[in-house]
Amino acid sequence: MTSTSFAAPPRAVAAAAPRRRRNPRRYDALLGVIGVLGVLALSETLSRTGIVNPAFLPPVTEMYSTLFSLLGEHSFWVSLGETLRGWAVGLAVAMIIGIVAGVIIGSLPWLKAATHSTIEFLRPIPSVALIPLVVLLYGTKPQSALILVVYASVWQILVQVLYGVADVDPVARDTARSFHFGRLRIFRSVLWPTSLPYILTGFRLAAAVALILEITAELVIGVPGLGRDIGIAQSSGAVAETYALVIVVGLVGVAVNLLSRFAERRLLWWHPSVRSES
Repeated sequence: MTSTSFAAPPRAVAAAAPRRRRNPRRYDALLGVIGVLGVLALSETLSRTGIVNPAFLPPVTEMYSTLFSLLGEHSFWVSLGETLRGWAVGLAVAMIIGIVAGVIIGSLPWLKAATHSTIEFLRPIPSVALIPLVVLLYGTKPQSALILVVYASVWQILVQVLYGVADVDPVARDTARSFHFGRLRIFRSVLWPTSLPYILTGFRLAAAVALILEITAELVIGVPGLGRDIGIAQSSGAVAETYALVIVVGLVGVAVNLLSRFAERRLLWWHPSVRSES
């Protein structure tokens, strides 16, 4: 028998070679891009063919043409900056209040029991219901939007922090106390690592809620920002500009979500939920 009789056929060798693994993130991103392009193409077709009245839904190409022209206007960037500043300040204030209040309330069982009913009563109240009150107090000043953003966002964070404090292992807490750890050290070594995933979840939820309330306050009350520009464009019949500004708000929302996810992955690199994604 010759040596060539034992050689595997080329097709079998190719079949035995390990398959190249598909990157799930790139695959999902590709599907997302295809989905967006499909929606844009459908919108353009509906408008161009007259199936939908172009007076109510302009072609996508016209929307983006208007958007690019807005990018060259100074007033657009001023409005964008005012919206982002209102969102960031409101979210930061809500984070501070939610974390501090959540840690204090969650660490004291009697205080948690005393405030439970109050929190459950205040939490479902929509922030938009407070619009008449804040208008009465501050009119169209940015403080009106700040109050609405903080009120709507703080509950997302506070509840998550309460969950995080309640999830602390009592054995670890008692062990730290048996070693005579001070309160600050117990907070840094035991409570904070357990609560951090909950805090970041609250941050991600609150970031989206804060943006929604900031735009709502600008649109309804007239606080300076992109929301007010949308209202002005809509009332003046500039339909394409209205859609262009709505697209900008949508892009800001996507950026906010990506930022919160990035912060979550960077700060929770050690957590199993994040390590399983990588």
